[in-house]
Amino acid sequence: MADNSIYVQLARQSLNYFLQHRSVMPVPADIPPSLKAQAGVFVSLKKKGQLRGCIGTFLPVQASIAAEVITNVVSAGTEDPRFSPVTPAELAELDISVDVLAPPEAVNSLDELDPQKYGVIVRRGHRSGLLLPMLDGVDTVEEQVGIAMQKAGIAPGEEIDLYRFTVHRYT
Repeated sequence: MADNSIYVQLARQSLNYFLQHRSVMPVPADIPPSLKAQAGVFVSLKKKGQLRGCIGTFLPVQASIAAEVITNVVSAGTEDPRFSPVTPAELAELDISVDVLAPPEAVNSLDELDPQKYGVIVRRGHRSGLLLPMLDGVDTVEEQVGIAMQKAGIAPGEEIDLYRFTVHRYT
């Protein structure tokens, strides 16, 4: 894990901007080159150790990582259907992590997975589910794949396509 970073600073600034102005912050002009690249990005919000929101994309949909961070932190804070929207009073209590995803690669076997090293994507037809790596309480490949299948609405025993990816996590 990287230490508190420009990624997390940008996410916090973006969520604060949205909560104050009810509009998405423009990408700053002076972003470093690492934020100008394209990649899938997930932003997770936690409050007192409990998930408060998590939204992302496994492939890039914005022009830059910076734009992905800005869009996804606002979505995590205000549009995650599992939670009520974050309030301005909560912002200081939130721990934010930003995961920048490497492109996914197909795998043929559960033996090629490791929930501490790789995230997983399961797919069957148009249904897909994703689970990030290094999540508390997800210790086995079977748990990781099972949760991803549940998120996708894929029943146990259904045939799936498996993909793995690595992340750079910034906290």
